[in-house]
Amino acid sequence: MNIRRRLKDRPEVYTGSLNDILFILLLFFLIVSTLANPNVIKVNNPKGQKDTKVKQNIVVSIDKDQHIYVGQTQVSDYNQLDTVLMAAVNKLHATVDTPSVVINADTVSYYGDVFKIMQAAKKAGARVVANVK
Repeated sequence: MNIRRRLKDRPEVYTGSLNDILFILLLFFLIVSTLANPNVIKVNNPKGQKDTKVKQNIVVSIDKDQHIYVGQTQVSDYNQLDTVLMAAVNKLHATVDTPSVVINADTVSYYGDVFKIMQAAKKAGARVVANVK
């Protein structure tokens, strides 16, 4: 006796609520990504008049203890600053036409250090911008 079911049940997955969950996750990650700050080193920036926005390709920070950071890595020797900046700028030249170096210096940092960073960035072929409040 050959008894078969005439209607075969196929498994179904209801994805109506999956769209809602994905939309909420997308909004969450968009909001969180705009709140992320690339300046990890906390410094007290000087006050300025202009409000110019620039894409922060390379961030150089000088904290109140006169430690220099390129991105998140600390530059221990001032003589290595030129080579570290040159390497970072050359790395970005493949994707960006003129990379920008943003100087994020504390108000008590030495002016000579800021000027040396500006010279090294200009020599590397980058645009220099100072970060102010």
